[in-house]
Formats: sequence, C-alpha cells, structure tokens
Amino acid sequence: MSEMSFEQMLEESLKTIRNGEVVEGTVIDVKPDEIVLNIGYKSDGIITRNEYTNESNVDLTTVVNVGDTLEAKVIKVNDGEGQVLLSYKRLAAEKGSKRLEEAFENKEVLTAKVSQVLDGGVCVNVDETRVFIPASLVSDTYEKDLSKFKDQEIEFVITEFNPKHRRIIGNRKMLLVAKKAELQKELLAKIKVGDVIEGTVKNVTDFGAFIDLGGVDGLLHISEMSWGRVENPKKVFTVGQTVRVFIKDINDTKIALSMKFPEENPWNGAAEKYAVGNVVKGKVARMTDFGAFVELAPGVDALLHVSQISKEHVEKPSDVLSVGQEIEAKIVDFNEEDKKISLSVKAMFAPEETDADTADVDIEKVASETEE
Repeated sequence: MSEMSFEQMLEESLKTIRNGEVVEGTVIDVKPDEIVLNIGYKSDGIITRNEYTNESNVDLTTVVNVGDTLEAKVIKVNDGEGQVLLSYKRLAAEKGSKRLEEAFENKEVLTAKVSQVLDGGVCVNVDETRVFIPASLVSDTYEKDLSKFKDQEIEFVITEFNPKHRRIIGNRKMLLVAKKAELQKELLAKIKVGDVIEGTVKNVTDFGAFIDLGGVDGLLHISEMSWGRVENPKKVFTVGQTVRVFIKDINDTKIALSMKFPEENPWNGAAEKYAVGNVVKGKVARMTDFGAFVELAPGVDALLHVSQISKEHVEKPSDVLSVGQEIEAKIVDFNEEDKKISLSVKAMFAPEETDADTADVDIEKVASETEE
C-alpha cells in the first residue's frame, strides 16, 4: 500500500459536506457585504449579505465579529472558485418556522418589531420568517395610518400557520381585546357613581368625547361637558388631553361621564344673585322673534322679551341687538324651580320715560313663548 501524501492525509482528516447540510464555523473575517467562516473543511464558507438577512443595506461588520460562532446551511459545496456558499437566513427561517409552529399550537404570545408596512397590514420577522398581520387585526380600533407601527415592537399571536402556502398570519387585536376586557373588569370592580377620576381624551365626535379611564373608555356626552353651552366638542377637547370627570352612571360595561360638578353649578346661590330688582350684566347668546336670550353666566340664560328691550317700540330683537353684545338689564322675574329668569332693559328707566304703549312684560306670556 502506497503511503498518502501530506495533502491527501490533510484532506482525509477534513470532514466532508453536502448541499443542504448544516455546518458550524468560526468567523475569521467580516466585510460589510460578506462573512468568512472556518467550517473545518478544505475551503472556507462564505455568507453573503443576502444570505445573512432579509434586511437590505445592512453592514455585516456591525452585527458579526471575528471569533463569533455561527451555524449555517450549505447552499453549494463549490461555487466555482473553490469556496463553500452558506446561508444563515435560510437556516434561521427553518428554525423560525418551527418556532412559529410551536407558538401557533401553544397559543404563545410573541414579540417582534414591525419590519414593513403594507397597504393591507404590517409584517414582522421572527427568526427571519415573515409573519403578516392584516390591518383589521393590528388594533382593536380602526387604524387609518399604519405607518406609526414601523419599527415598533408589538405583541401578537399566530392564528393561522400554513408555511407551504407561505401564509403565516398574526393577530394583535385578540390580545388588545382580552387586555381591555381584563382592565374593564378591574376598573368596574373599584369605581362607583359619583367618583371623580382623571382620564385621557381618546376620540372626539360631534356628540361627545370618549375618555380613556385606564384601558376602559367612558363617554362624556356634549350635554355633560359644561354647565354652559358647548356647540362643538372638537373646539373644546383634543386627543391626548387630560381631563377631570366624575362617574355619572354605570350601565353594565357602559360608563357615562360628566364635567358638570355639582359644586360648580351656576344656579348655586342664584336666588340671591338674581333676585327680582337686581341689575345684572350679560351677553346676548341667541335671538328669536319674541326676544333675546342673554347669558348671565355659563349655564344661566335669561330671556329679554322683545317688549322689554327698549323704552321705544322694537319690531324685532335683531333690529337693535347682536349676538355677543354685552347689555345691562334688571331682573323682573326669577323662577328657580324651572330655572327661568326674565330681564327688562325698559325697567331700568323711570316710568315716565317709557312709551305709553309698552306695558310691563307679561310673565305668563313670556313663559309660554319660551316653551314654544
């Protein structure tokens, strides 16, 4: 038997590898676009950037160091230049697919960074395996702009796993709904009608604002925003604003809120403040054919009947008054029970200064017209 040459013995001592085999090696050189591994074979292994990650333009020198140990899958034993082509991402994807299958079966909660935002949803990568989360499953509320989720770490569960058709679906909404239900249960157990609580404005509509009370929303209706009149909630509240409210009503899981605190009721002490004969100042809030409503304080309006606007005859309130105008008048009637106040500018003058044809205001008639 002839003796083997040194080169033959060296080659014999080195392991043999095959395409598709998983090998382990030590990083002996790193360039921005490739990694060189000593895999114990007669040739070094090469991992290009495209075979390391799905992320483009990654500088490999920032993620791998000389001396690191890596596992990779053999793509081609000889690339034509005597080198072994390896893939790190394909092996990672296989492991990731297995990992996702286990997570799917165990209903495990996963965490990953959103790598891509598409028209119909977002994508996350778990060990180089892509998971698609449809827009309808990204949140428990409608999200018009999904771009805010880019590079954000989110939690989700796998609700569909079909790697053969490259269909792996994630669901974040399910977790948010479950979490909200738990928070709602905890909150409802500790709050009661009358409690004062701070919340954050979550959404503003024409009829009110939804306030986040800590994972649970309460409705602040437009009629409960102020003792005064609120025409447009969007001019009063902004999303993210902190507000102080109190629990007005709890009906099952629905929470009604109010900012009309009893101690701030403008009718407190009104009997003294608006006693008949008192002279008050106010602003014209709105007008009708029969008179003008004057705001004496937020939530306190008084009627200035057309016959009481001036000592001269007035055909229409708009002939002499305008919305926002400040006027001074005398209280001629006060009804605390019905919260009705009647004013008279004419009563500010001496009787002989008024026209003979303008009699004192008929309180019963004013009340009737107001109700109409």
